[in-house]
Parts: sequence; structure tokens; C-alpha cells
Amino acid sequence: MKVTDKIVAKINRIDTGDVFGYDTLGLKSDEIIAGSKALSRLVGRGVIKRARKGYYYKPKVSLFGEQKPREDALLSLYLFEKNKQVAYITGTRLYNRLGLTTQVPSSIRVASLDKQVKGIVGNVIIRPSKSYVRVTSDTIKYLELLDVIKDLNTIPDLQKSDGLDYLKKTIYNFDTIELKKLITYGVAYPPKVRALLGALLEVMNFDTAGLSILKKSINPSSSYDYGITPKMLSTANSWNIV
Repeated sequence: MKVTDKIVAKINRIDTGDVFGYDTLGLKSDEIIAGSKALSRLVGRGVIKRARKGYYYKPKVSLFGEQKPREDALLSLYLFEKNKQVAYITGTRLYNRLGLTTQVPSSIRVASLDKQVKGIVGNVIIRPSKSYVRVTSDTIKYLELLDVIKDLNTIPDLQKSDGLDYLKKTIYNFDTIELKKLITYGVAYPPKVRALLGALLEVMNFDTAGLSILKKSINPSSSYDYGITPKMLSTANSWNIV
């Protein structure tokens, strides 16, 4: 079977609106060049559309015109490589999903350790952000929580007391292994994050060994400005949080 026929047969079985790439088409290494040319011809004929470099979709046409793939499907192109997650959504878009702000940003921050993720999904611009540890499907929930701590001062419309309540409720549901992971990843974050994480764990009477690791990782002569008083968090002073 010719490469073009092989591609067309595969595409015919793909639902409209679904995003696909070379892996989906099952092309062999010696078929990539011919496959790329065949896909370009199909784009030219309007059979498929290019979502981003190396990825395509079959357009779906309704009474209201052409419908693009779902936003989450397009975003996944920036979050995954070879079916493995290598980046995650952070910033205001994350905090909106977590219920910490009602604001909906016009751009989306995507964090990765190894690269700067940039692009456009519909009318939304994807901007790069920094991940402090390698991103995997296992690390994301910890990194999201640590990002909340890092950005607690700048999350739109969030009251500090509400932010602290969210952090304590989330941490409370972590088991021992999850707490160890949270501390391990937390040590890679800036000192102010380590300080507030330590203060939260101490006020909740969690993990004495972990508290020692966090305490040793920060400068005892430095202070960390969160606008948090001892009345809001009783352990604030012992972690130099002001």
C-alpha cells in the first residue's frame, strides 16, 4: 500500500475534531518524508487542517461554520510528547480551575523544565513559565500546589485567609508518601515557598523530619513577604514570614 493510501485510510477512521500526529498514523521512519508530503497535499485540498507543526485535525462543519477541535485537545499538544506529559498549565488559568479566582486570563501559562512552551490555541496565547522540577503525570499535583504558594501574593481577587485555608485543606488530605514528595519538590522552589510550606506543615503538626529539611534550606536572617500575620498563621514568625 502506498504511503498516501495508508494515511488516507487512517484519517478516514479518525473522528472530526480529533487531533492527530505522525504517531497516530503509524508511519515508519522511512515513510516520514513521503507522509509529510502527503499530509501537505491533504491540507492543500482542505481534507485536514494543521493544528501546529506535525499535528493535524479533520475539520468539522456545522450550520455555524467550521468548528475547531476542543481547546483541551489543542492544549494537549503543548503538554505531551510521545504520550508522556512534559508540561502543565499554571498561572491564573490554573488558579481559576482551582476556584481561587474568578478571573479568566487571555493567555495561558505553560510550565516545563526543559523548554519554553509558546503557541496559540484559538484566540488564546500560550506563554512559557518555569517548572522547578521535571514534569510528569505524577508530579503535577504537587507542582500546582507549590505554585499556589509561590504566587499567593499575586493571585487575582484572592484573600490571604482563603488561600491559606485552601492550602491547609489540600495538604491535610495528603498521606505520608505524598507529604514526602511535596517536601522533596518544595526544596527545589524559591526560599519563600519553602518557608511558607514549612510554616503550614508545622501548624498542622506534620512531618518533623521534613520540617528540619525545609528549615535548613532557608536563610535564618531573611524574611519572606506574604502579608501574613501570626493571627492568620501562628507559625509565621518562626519561619520569618511577614
